[in-house]
This record gives sequence, C-alpha cells and structure tokens, in this order.
Amino acid sequence: MNETGRRVARLIIGVAVAASAAVAFASGGGVGVSADEALQRLMDGNKHYVEGQMGACRESDTAKREGLAKGQKPYAIILSCSDSRVPPEIVFDKAMGELFVVRVAGNIPDPVVLGSIEYAAEHIGSPLIMVLGHERCGAVTATVDAKGKAHGNIGSIVKTIAPAAQKAQKEMKGKPKAEIVEAASDANVQMVAANITKKSPVIAKLVKEGKIKIVTAKYDLDDGKVTLFEGKK
Repeated sequence: MNETGRRVARLIIGVAVAASAAVAFASGGGVGVSADEALQRLMDGNKHYVEGQMGACRESDTAKREGLAKGQKPYAIILSCSDSRVPPEIVFDKAMGELFVVRVAGNIPDPVVLGSIEYAAEHIGSPLIMVLGHERCGAVTATVDAKGKAHGNIGSIVKTIAPAAQKAQKEMKGKPKAEIVEAASDANVQMVAANITKKSPVIAKLVKEGKIKIVTAKYDLDDGKVTLFEGKK
C-alpha cells in the first residue's frame, strides 16, 4: 500500500472509531460499562485493597501510559476529599484511565467541580458518580469547630459544609464531638450528592434518562473499607 492508501486507511479508521464512540455514548455508556458494573468494579477493587491483594493499580506502567495517550474512557467519576490518606486510585485498586477523580477539601461541589463532573459524564460517557466522604474529615471538623465561620478562602468551604454540620449538631446534641463530626460528614456526603443534580441541569438530565447513576459512600481510615450508603442520597 502506498502512502496515499495508508492515509485513506487511517482516515477511515478514525471516522469509524469516532462513530462508534458517538453511538456508545448515545446508548448511555460511552465506556461500554453500566453504572452497576462500574460500582461492582470499585467495590471489588476496594476489597483487594483492604485484603492487601492489590494488583490493578500497579499496572500503570509505560505501556499503560502510552496506550492512554490518545484518549480516556474512565467508567467512574469519584468526587472525594483532598485528604492525602484517601487516594481513590489506591483505595479502589485501579490503574491509570479507569477513574475520573475530582478532589476538593470536604468533597464539595462548586461550579468548577460540577463542570469537571459534567465533562466526564457528558463528553466521556462515564456512567457512575460516587461522592466519597471519609472518617475524621478535617474540613468537616473545621466547620464544626468554626460554627459556620472561618478566615480566608477556607471560609467558602466551611460555608458550604455548614448546613450538614448544623443538622448533625441538632440531631446529636449532647453527644461527643467525634460523633457529631462523623454525623456531619455523613450528612455532608448526602447533601453533596443531592446538590449535584440540583445545581447541574446537565447531570440531572442524564440521571433522568438513566445514563448516569449517583451513589454515596464513606471511607474508613482505620481498616480501609469503603461502605456504601444504601438507599440514601
């Protein structure tokens, strides 16, 4: 085949790949994985992590990097806290290209965070969003201590988490601070998940069409286990 023939062949292949991706996304899963399958992969990976049987996250080698250089198809979007002890790729034992991770203190959604989530959901076709909180969250603790007020830009984080902290303080009145913080962390995760669809018409539409699913979960700093909040959102 001469050079002209090779160029035509490459063009045809490129068009075919693009068309295939468009069809896949239109059917509700640009990555070819359902939301339930994506969730199962996450929980299976966390089990490997907890049991010390990690393998997938070690596959991020040169070949993997080169294979992902021209595109990505992460099957799960993880909105998690910036806490250095909760890296989603390790917690779920995943390699490069599997997770679209958005990390911010307190796992809260501002317009930039929502835009990032929308990109992965709408343009990449990731079928699952997990809002992942964790034990003893510093951002939540700071909010409980600050009672809704804080200096500098941290104030914007505290202001966002404040409704969850207030709810926990009311329901857990008289309980130890540690218990109030955990209750506030749980409430924050639920409120964040609810606010994703309230504040993002794009995600709300995808959820309504059954193209994406939102789940909530919490990471245990002590044993490494991720627990789903079943039926809560």
